[in-house]
Amino acid sequence: MPSEGERVLQGPGENAGVLDLGDGQAVAFKVESHNHPSAVEPFQGAATGVGGILRDIVAMGARPIALLDGLRFAQPDHEFSRAVGGISAYGNSVGAPTVGGETVFDEAYRDNCLVNAMCLGLVPVERVVRAQATGAGQLVLLYGATTGRDGIGGASVLASQELDEGASEKRPSVQIGDPFTGKKLIEASVELVQAGLVESLQDCGAAGLASALSEMAADYGIDVHLDRVPLREEGMEPWEVMVSESQERMVAIVRPQMLEAVEVILDRWELHHSVVGEITASGELRAFWHQECVGEIPARLLTDECPRYDLALEPRPVIPAREIVGPPTPEALLQLLASPNVRSRAFVFRRYDQLVGSRTVRRPGLDAAVLRLRPSLRGLAVTLDGQGRVSSLDPFLGGALAILEAARNVACVGGEPLGFTDCLNFGNPEKPEIAWELSQTIEGMAAACHALDLPIVSGNVSLYNETNGRAIRPTPVVGAVGLVEDVRAVPKGWREGDVLLLAEASDVTLAGSEYQAWFGEEGGMPKPLDLLAETRLVSFLWRAAPLASLVHDVSEGGLAVCLAEAAIFSGSGAAVELADSQLELFGEVGGRAVVACAPDELATVQRIAADVDVPLRVLGAAGGATLLGVEIAELRAAWEGDD
Repeated sequence: MPSEGERVLQGPGENAGVLDLGDGQAVAFKVESHNHPSAVEPFQGAATGVGGILRDIVAMGARPIALLDGLRFAQPDHEFSRAVGGISAYGNSVGAPTVGGETVFDEAYRDNCLVNAMCLGLVPVERVVRAQATGAGQLVLLYGATTGRDGIGGASVLASQELDEGASEKRPSVQIGDPFTGKKLIEASVELVQAGLVESLQDCGAAGLASALSEMAADYGIDVHLDRVPLREEGMEPWEVMVSESQERMVAIVRPQMLEAVEVILDRWELHHSVVGEITASGELRAFWHQECVGEIPARLLTDECPRYDLALEPRPVIPAREIVGPPTPEALLQLLASPNVRSRAFVFRRYDQLVGSRTVRRPGLDAAVLRLRPSLRGLAVTLDGQGRVSSLDPFLGGALAILEAARNVACVGGEPLGFTDCLNFGNPEKPEIAWELSQTIEGMAAACHALDLPIVSGNVSLYNETNGRAIRPTPVVGAVGLVEDVRAVPKGWREGDVLLLAEASDVTLAGSEYQAWFGEEGGMPKPLDLLAETRLVSFLWRAAPLASLVHDVSEGGLAVCLAEAAIFSGSGAAVELADSQLELFGEVGGRAVVACAPDELATVQRIAADVDVPLRVLGAAGGATLLGVEIAELRAAWEGDD
C-alpha cells in the first residue's frame, strides 16, 4: 500500500499516522478494532476500544478532537445497545465528540461482531512525538492507572483465536475502562508534550508492557524492573505484570534532568507513576524482578524481525446471480428506506455527544462530518466506511470500493481527500480462502490509493474473526480525512428551484446491492470499477461542493435511496426524470453522486465537470412535497422508523 506523500509526517509503524495540514498544524489519525472483547463483553469491549484509540492519538503528541465508530452486528439487539453504550460512556466522559461512522446489520456478524473505533487529533507539526527510544541512558516512566490482572491475555486469548462456546469464560480477558482516569491521562500527556519534557510516548495496549517496550526498545534496548510497577492486586507474578492490559496507562521516555518536572505534572493530575526502567545500548529487552533477570530477548525479534508466514491462497467460487423480482418502485423505495441497513442511524448517534469541543460544523447523518480548525475557517472532513457484502463477492473490488467510498464521502462536503487509515477485519488467515480474501482486498485498496495518488498512513488488522468455524464477511473498513477550505461553504441542503445533477464514473450493478439482498439472493459478480474515472469523480465533487446546495454520494440502496435521503435531509421533494428500471434506480458499486445547485451556478458546476472529464446529466429540479411519486412525509416516516 502507498504510504508516502508530500503531506505525510508519519506513516505506518507508529501509534498513528500524521499528515501536515499547513499553517503549522498536523492531524494524527487511526482506526483500530476491538472485536473479540466486544463479542465477549460488549460494553467494556467497546468502551476500552475507544480508550485505546484515544491513547494512540495522544502517543503522537496530539490532542484528540473527534471519534468515529464502525459497528457490525446481526441485529439492533441488547448486545448492540450495550456496545453503543460503552462507546458513548467513554467518549462522552472524556469530552471527545463522536461525529461519524457506520452501522451495519448482517447475519454474518451474529457470533462475531465488529467494533472498529477511529480517532483523530491535532498537533503542531514541530511537536509530533514518536514511540521509539532516542538514546541510551534515558529513563522509562510508566504513568496512569495501576496494573492488575484484568485484561491478561486480551491479545492472545481473545484477539488471536477463534471464538467458541466457551467464549464467556474468556470474559476476564476483557479490559475494564476508566474514562475519568483516561481524561486525566490525555490532559497530562498533552501538557508533557507541549512543555517538551518527554522524548517518546507509547500506549500500553495489546500485550501491555511486553508490546510497548519491545517497540520502544527496537533501536537500543530496555531494562525493565517489573517490581517497580504500581500494582492494584497482590501476588502478581512477573509475567502477569509484563502482559497485563490494564487500561489508562502510558509509557514515556524521559531524560534524567527532566524527571522532576515530569513528576510535578503527573502529581498535579493525580496519576500513579514510577520509573520502571532505563534505555540501554544492548539491543535486548530484559525484565527484572527484585534484581533477578526473569526474561531476556533481542527486542527486534518481537518487532521488525518477527516470524513471517507464507500462506496458501485459494479463490472462492463465484456465487451465481439469480433474477430479482421486486415490487413497484414506490413500494421498493419505502421498504429499502425502512430496512435495517438504510434507515436513519439517529437511534445510534443521538446517544453520543456530537458537539463537545465546539468544532463540529456538520453532525453525523449524511456522508462525512466536518470539524473546524479554529481559529481559521478551514475544516477537516472525516468519515469511516466499510465494505462487507461486495467484498464477499469480489474482495479486490470490495477493497477498492472501501477506499473510493471514503474519498467520495469526504469530497461531498467539500473536503479534498488527504489520506486514509484502515482496519482489515477477516476470519482465520490459516485457511486458504480467507488468506485469498485478505490478499485480494489489500491489492484492491492499493490500486485505488495509487489511482487517487493518496497514502494510507496507519491501520490495524483484525484476524481470526470466526466462531465455531464460521467466519465473518471479509470487511475492510477505511477512514478518510479531507481538508475543507471554508467551513461556511459546506453544503446544507437543496432549495426550491435548485437544479439536480447526477455525476457518474463506473457502471453500476445489482450484484452485492442492498436491493439484491432485500428482494433477492446474494450472488453474481459486480462490474469492475474504472479507477481513473472514479478518481475524476472524487476530484469533481470536492471542487463543486462549495458551489452546491447539496452533494450526496450514491451508496446503499442506489440512486432512489440517495435522492430520498437528500430530500429528507433538505426537507423538500423533487421532480426527477429517471428510467423505471432496477439497475437505474437501485444499482450500486459504480461511483455516482447527486449534486444540487442554484440555476445561476449551473454553468460553473458544468465547467468544473468538463475540466476534470466527469459526465453530468440533469435529473430534474428540487421542490414540492413528493419524490418518485411518494410524499416526503411518507419517506421520512419509513426512514425514521420507530424514532
